[in-house]
Amino acid sequence: MPEDIFDIVNECDEVIGRKPRSEVHASGLLHRAVHVLVFNSRGEIFLQKRSMKKDRQPGVWDSSCSGHVDSGEDYDQAVVRELREEIGLTLNAPPQRLFKIDACEETDAEFVWVYRCENEGPFQLHPDEIETGGWLLPSLVSRWIGGNPRDFAPAFILIWKMFSSMDPVRQD
Repeated sequence: MPEDIFDIVNECDEVIGRKPRSEVHASGLLHRAVHVLVFNSRGEIFLQKRSMKKDRQPGVWDSSCSGHVDSGEDYDQAVVRELREEIGLTLNAPPQRLFKIDACEETDAEFVWVYRCENEGPFQLHPDEIETGGWLLPSLVSRWIGGNPRDFAPAFILIWKMFSSMDPVRQD
């Protein structure tokens, strides 16, 4: 299987080149990713537990869906593709954009657009990407992160803090 090719970007998130995934990660080059927070009608969020096959942060809990922006894609194209590939959710248009995070240590040198959508599932989880997943109350997620942050991907912890501060979650 050919290796993914990512656009390399500068500090302003402008494309300056292309390199294979392994080289981008090994060299800590700036690149792009998307994360999606999927909520159901009961206000629960779907979280995924990353597969142990993943080369970055295997076996930890993460956003409902997350993935890299491939070379030549924009963020909105990538989010639609990642939702379909990772959890089997097909959308005709990108979900709601929430906020953008500049590349940093927590995001593993990725500029990240965070999106939100509503869906009831059930989802078809890609076994190479996701070990399992489940619906959780936002208040439980916040308590879990507070008590056991190592259970989560660092990018998700940052995303959850930013999301919670802009749209305080119910404490059910």
